[in-house]
Amino acid sequence: MAETPVVADSGDRFGLRLISAVSPRGDLKFATFEGHMTSQRFVVFLKKLRADTGKPIIVIADNATYHKEGPMKRYLQPTPEGIRVEHLPTYSPELNPDEQVWNHLKRRLGKLFLESKEQMKQATKSILFSLQRSANLVRSFFQLRDTQYAANAI
Repeated sequence: MAETPVVADSGDRFGLRLISAVSPRGDLKFATFEGHMTSQRFVVFLKKLRADTGKPIIVIADNATYHKEGPMKRYLQPTPEGIRVEHLPTYSPELNPDEQVWNHLKRRLGKLFLESKEQMKQATKSILFSLQRSANLVRSFFQLRDTQYAANAI
């Protein structure tokens, strides 16, 4: 008679702090950070994103506080050259193509047995680097019924 296998679970919970951006061209940029996302961190990410692309960018942001408060508000007044920020309606993640990055990541991470935060960090980076090399997959994030509008935004 076969016994049901038992998998040991450390009981520990751990997570990572990540930010990403995708483009209809199939680009994916991401960064990890410690602590909480802040408006200052978001501004730094936008500046780097703009510098990396070398072209004007349109940022589709949800209504997280750090997308609109203090340093972000000051950074956008006057509007920085080459950066336009458009906000999604509240509670509309289905409209954000970047949400597909997280859906893809969660599906792949869910298939792994991760015993430590370091293993999770390495696996996450590996999956995101793989996704960066999959421009067709990233472009597909803009072909969903609710995200097609963003493919023509630029």
